[in-house]
Amino acid sequence: MTSASTATSSTEVDPHYKWIALSNTTLGMLIATINSSIVLIALPDIFKGIGLNPLTPSNTSYLLWMMMGFLVVTAVLVVAFGRLGDMFGRARMYNMGFLIFTISSIFLAITWFDGSGAAIWLIVWRVIQGVGGAFLMANSSAILTDAFPAHQRGLAMGINGVAAIAGSFLGLLIGGVLAPIQWHYIFLVSVPFGLVGTVWAYLKLRDTGVRTKAKMDWWGNLTFAVGLIAILIAITYGIQPYGDSNMGWTNPWVLAGLIGGFAVLCVFLWIETKAASPLFDLTLFRNRSFTAGNAANLMASIGRGGLQFILIIWLQGIWLPQHGYDYSQTPLWAGIYMVPMTIGFLLVAPVSGALSDKLGTKWFTTLGMLITAGTFVALIYLPVDFAYPAFAVVLLVNGIGMGLFASPNRAEVMNSLPAASRGSGAGMMTTFQNAAMVLSIGLFFSLMIAGLSSNLPDAMFSGLTANGVPADQADTVAHLPTVGILFAAFLGYNPIQELLGGANMPGADVNHLTGLDFFPHLISDPFADGLAAAFWFAVVCCVLGAVFSLFTGKSGATQSEVDVSGGSAPHRESVGEELAATESMAGGESVSELVDYGDEAK
Repeated sequence: MTSASTATSSTEVDPHYKWIALSNTTLGMLIATINSSIVLIALPDIFKGIGLNPLTPSNTSYLLWMMMGFLVVTAVLVVAFGRLGDMFGRARMYNMGFLIFTISSIFLAITWFDGSGAAIWLIVWRVIQGVGGAFLMANSSAILTDAFPAHQRGLAMGINGVAAIAGSFLGLLIGGVLAPIQWHYIFLVSVPFGLVGTVWAYLKLRDTGVRTKAKMDWWGNLTFAVGLIAILIAITYGIQPYGDSNMGWTNPWVLAGLIGGFAVLCVFLWIETKAASPLFDLTLFRNRSFTAGNAANLMASIGRGGLQFILIIWLQGIWLPQHGYDYSQTPLWAGIYMVPMTIGFLLVAPVSGALSDKLGTKWFTTLGMLITAGTFVALIYLPVDFAYPAFAVVLLVNGIGMGLFASPNRAEVMNSLPAASRGSGAGMMTTFQNAAMVLSIGLFFSLMIAGLSSNLPDAMFSGLTANGVPADQADTVAHLPTVGILFAAFLGYNPIQELLGGANMPGADVNHLTGLDFFPHLISDPFADGLAAAFWFAVVCCVLGAVFSLFTGKSGATQSEVDVSGGSAPHRESVGEELAATESMAGGESVSELVDYGDEAK
């Protein structure tokens, strides 16, 4: 049995409270998502700063966990933290997240030692930072849904969604600017915003929605965490070489993680059908809008999740060197050249959110996914050595497509939730999105490696021998794991210089081999094959996202659509509308005067 309590309504706290909630949660989402990507572009400077070569096989795990650890942790914990918000107050859990995030940013910024110890220190604090990020992500949507009436939620979710997705793009640009100056700055930059946000949230945010008193579903939390962690770790290591294979999908430990993790998640679902207060409220999936909206979001996240990585490799490893940019400068310029995607998203996401409040969400989300799918097709047929204006237009339209989809989809899912389940429901939505990001990275890398592996060894061997490299050395380099070449390009290293490793080659034209033209021209054709494999997969995901979006919309009354008298309401009511309706029926008396919430009410 559970008992519900509610805090003071937002209008009693401050008539402008909803805008306070929006501005603070937008700041929280912005710094959380900036930090999810800022490390990607700064990895070369971080590893140089702590004195480790990320391309050394023994250091690959450090590289992967510094890159993926934040995403894995947020994916695993965000549902549990959303549930905690439903039980103990969403603002309280959000405040805690801001505090944890700020403290971890300070400890990351003051790293003072070198070597593998420094790498482990950074990974641990990145994981703790991910814990703070999970608190922020899990409760921000629920706070907004409580604070805003239904007819304004699309606008609020649109602005908040801009911060959530634009932050991942801005992180690339900020990291590219700060890391070459001093890599500590990429963590230090979050500290003042974190301090302001923490104090601001503590002083101003209030719990204005329904709070549900319930026991924590410990077995559900345990099995969900174990199952999802096993799968995500297996995906992370699946892109590493194993034996004679370019990838590790045949590694027994990877297979055990995938199969075992799936089995544990099946046990988790069984537990959720028996738990009194389940972590995943499976009854929510009876609501067509919630189910279809989350399925569309999952497909969209998988489709676009690996896009950043592919574009960074494309720009840093091929296009920028071909156009005269030194490898040491490519991380910064890759972030700059990807700005049109951010601009498209920033322009459209708030507008689509506001318009969807009036016109409905279905056609915005469907059209957005189809436009995004079209941009992936355009990227497939774009030459590897493209003309930048055409590339910029495709990225701009891609951002527009994602902006059309993101805000209305988020509003649709949140509007479909019963008031008492908004925290856990938002957590479920964010879990699907973050887990899809990790899954997408693994799948995109795997498809890229599969596409490259068929032609790259022959192209490498013939290109190296034609420039004077002895056949035995050329053969060795040509058959090195493809993922090493991708990582080198991704990190802004000269791949050929790293792969040759200073070998003695008296007859070779070393200057040409390690120059800016040789590797990009060598890899262009094999890269196009890998690119096509990855982006056709993204097209399929986006089309499926469009199909699922068609099934959103009302499908009968849910808990959130039931009015205070027990009948079906003609439209979804926000918490504020429900309180207003009750006050109207009671002749103007406030709800707090009519309902005794007991000692648990805050």
